[in-house]
Amino acid sequence: MYTFPSRIRYSEVDAEGFLKLPALVDYLQDCSTFQSEDVGWGVFRLISSGHAWVVNAWQIDISRLPRLGDQVIVGTNPYEIRGFLGLRNFFMDAEDGERLVVANSVWSYLDIEKGMMERAPEEMKEAYGIGEKLDMDYQSRKLPIPKEIPAEQGEKIEVHTEHLDTNRHVNNGQFIRIALDAAFGDALPKIARVRAEYKKQAHLHDSFYPKIYRDGRLVLVVLGDAEGAPYCTVEATLA
Repeated sequence: MYTFPSRIRYSEVDAEGFLKLPALVDYLQDCSTFQSEDVGWGVFRLISSGHAWVVNAWQIDISRLPRLGDQVIVGTNPYEIRGFLGLRNFFMDAEDGERLVVANSVWSYLDIEKGMMERAPEEMKEAYGIGEKLDMDYQSRKLPIPKEIPAEQGEKIEVHTEHLDTNRHVNNGQFIRIALDAAFGDALPKIARVRAEYKKQAHLHDSFYPKIYRDGRLVLVVLGDAEGAPYCTVEATLA
């Protein structure tokens, strides 16, 4: 288990002083990045070898969000690496040990030049170590698009430089941020669970044409291209 301590910053909170959901995703992503750096398999080592870990799916379950100034512990635990797939848990705990957030994620090890998945090196598995799977309500990584619910058509969104990461494609956390903005605008409600399924990479100047499906507490956003093929699908369960 890898952990790092932090404190919730003013720049990370909403109008009520709670951690913004996109900032939570950043914390989880940063935690796995810190672990990779510390075990010797960091971003720039992978880039120099022409490889990257890319996210296939997220599930993030939220009991409650911390507030401005709260001390938190963020942790991650790779619990399986087989072939080109890596499965990784995350959590965020309050200072007193209360579990605020638990998450699951599915990653693929990618040969960037070939655009193909590749088996993760054995020495990488040894460096990370494999921990035990955390206790949570594991959902399917697949997010089917509803056929019986009419879709709302959102406004076109163009990819800008601030959406990109070191791999030069839209960061997985940015997909979630963009989808939530498309569905809720400035009126983001309290959310108990976020799931995301990533279909293909998006690059600078690509455009998203959001389709939004609302079904009670479930809101599904499909960020697709001009032909409707999805880049990413994000589902929010309202608290």
